[in-house]
Amino acid sequence: MADKAPKPSDSPFATRIDPAKEELSRDQLHFIRQVELEQWKKKTQTLRTRNVVTGIAIGALVLGIYGYTFYSVSQERIMDELDEEAKRARTPKTGAN
Repeated sequence: MADKAPKPSDSPFATRIDPAKEELSRDQLHFIRQVELEQWKKKTQTLRTRNVVTGIAIGALVLGIYGYTFYSVSQERIMDELDEEAKRARTPKTGAN
């Protein structure tokens, strides 16, 4: 498996630290929490957008299936055919039938 430990960096900028192991001041911890909160806000906004798009797509699919079902059922003439067969059965049979 790949080692998930951060690579050591020569520059002090953007080096990874472990807040639990290193002694940080209250201001530094507060700043870290603020940055993490902003990252979460940005990530949840993109997730919310994806969820809305997915919900609209699923809703459109469901409404499409529902509409098609009503359309196809309205096209069926089963009851008309049954009525015609019943009328034919009621008429007396003659040699011409």
